[in-house]
Amino acid sequence: MKKPRRFGLGLCILSGLLAGQVMAQSLRDTVRETVPQVQPALSAGPAPQGAGLPGPTRSIGWEQLIPAGWDPYKDLKALNLDGLKDNDPKAEEALKKMRQMWDNAPINPMILGQSVRLPGFMVPLEDLPEGTKEFLLVPYFGACVHSPPPPANQIVHVVLDKPTKRFRLMDTLWVTGALSATKTDSHMGVASYRLDAKLVAPFSEKK
Repeated sequence: MKKPRRFGLGLCILSGLLAGQVMAQSLRDTVRETVPQVQPALSAGPAPQGAGLPGPTRSIGWEQLIPAGWDPYKDLKALNLDGLKDNDPKAEEALKKMRQMWDNAPINPMILGQSVRLPGFMVPLEDLPEGTKEFLLVPYFGACVHSPPPPANQIVHVVLDKPTKRFRLMDTLWVTGALSATKTDSHMGVASYRLDAKLVAPFSEKK
């Protein structure tokens, strides 16, 4: 597997601020000392063979789930970290506003209804004797588990036809199926998309 690129400083900063569990002398110190080293989004590869879906299946990346012009870091950019102290109401208000904005993140209507293949990490929503039938697909390791959830348009609710015991928490997968705009609010995070999976396979970058 190729060594991943950095996912983005903005997301790392927000994750560290929202976690807020480690004491520091200032918000800037908190960011520097507690920012988690999250992995970047997995990149899409070549189209799969034999997905069993009508029409061509497109391999897409996580950036294609975000509509053009949407800035997930709008409120974070307005914060002057150098001028704020711990527990500053302005920072808390801005971060709360960002969380609300992220949980209601807009979708990209151009990819709805298509048969797509998307790589990601598995976050099960259930633990049943027969296996897992529903899970969240997230773009980087630790999302929704070891770090705060990313924007809702960077979380996909995956529903399988039948439960599976093949995969576990944070396994890397290729998921193929029809993508729709169905919002799901779960205990692990809010998803803007739903993918009715017809094929789930271990992630591989081999051609």
